[in-house]
Amino acid sequence: MLPVRVRFHAQLNDFLPEVRRNAPIELPLKRRASVKDVIEAQGVPHPEVGLILVNGKSVDFSYIVRDGDQIGVYPSFTTVHMDDIAPQDTPEPRFVLDSHLGRLAGHLRMLGFDTLYRNDYDDRTLARVSADEGRILLTRDRGLLKRSIVTQGYYVRETDHERQVVEVVARFDMRGQIRPFLRCLRCNGLLVPASKEDILDRLEPLTREYFHEFRICSGCGRIYCKGSHHKRMEVLIGRLFQGRDWG
Repeated sequence: MLPVRVRFHAQLNDFLPEVRRNAPIELPLKRRASVKDVIEAQGVPHPEVGLILVNGKSVDFSYIVRDGDQIGVYPSFTTVHMDDIAPQDTPEPRFVLDSHLGRLAGHLRMLGFDTLYRNDYDDRTLARVSADEGRILLTRDRGLLKRSIVTQGYYVRETDHERQVVEVVARFDMRGQIRPFLRCLRCNGLLVPASKEDILDRLEPLTREYFHEFRICSGCGRIYCKGSHHKRMEVLIGRLFQGRDWG
């Protein structure tokens, strides 16, 4: 019986013990198993995988591994540059985040991305929402990503919330889609311009006196103005993504 040889490429090595990274892994084939089972047994969640080559041919997760198979596993969203292929518009990614990523959720909303977050969602609900609504599931729980219903997901490597948002923006190539102050930080609703006269009775006295530009959330009705909080967010965005004027 010949062993199966598996090699993980690029950032998929993040999930492996250091001694197994960037090198072929020989595995004895003890039972009938799909290539998905073989991959996840090494700790790599299937939503992170974009391409599987077995003996040089592309296969899907249902492929049944055979003695002596040579398996190459590549990450999702690998960029291939080809001059003869015209660039295509890709839909803006939509996210759902687990309960441990609340700060990241706030930052993604601040940048204008559709980000669903509730701290009372359990793993089953998160997986179902991701599948039903076509949202990318962001988590630091590998087991959650391994649920079979999850097809779009990403394991957030960083632990610092500011580094997390930079990581996610880079991972999904979203820098060109950043639109600050488009969404409500509290509920993810879209912000729309509001006349000061229409909301005058809801403003604090100092806000009423010193500020004149307002937006209101179309979902929860929260009011935003260009105050000190707005300035702090501008500073944060500038620090995270240097070299661009957000206006």
